Amino acid sequence: MLKPIAIAAAVAALTFPAAALAHHGWSSYDAEKLIEVTAPLSNVTWGNPHGGAKVRYQGKSWDVVLAPVARMEARGLTRTMITSGKPVTLEGYARKDGVTEMRVERVTVDGKTVELR
Repeated sequence: MLKPIAIAAAVAALTFPAAALAHHGWSSYDAEKLIEVTAPLSNVTWGNPHGGAKVRYQGKSWDVVLAPVARMEARGLTRTMITSGKPVTLEGYARKDGVTEMRVERVTVDGKTVELR
């Protein structure tokens, strides 16, 4: 009979690879081409492993990848500053593979610029 600790270890071993694959690495973004978007955000999420939102850019809906909540808050960006519908300026990098997703390096809102990385 398997002991509870062995079962927990097996579950953890099977779960970790899936979680690691689900999260994208930063090498998939084109750090050579900074893009800047000033537009209102929609679908803002405030959670971990990082926050997110959507923004219209180049006539398309883009996914916005923000930083982890603790980092954003430590650097002065709060959930109330980036509510859905509020215009912000985002500076970041698009994915290399053409997926409409942006990794955001800095956010400017209400005249305040916050570095996320």
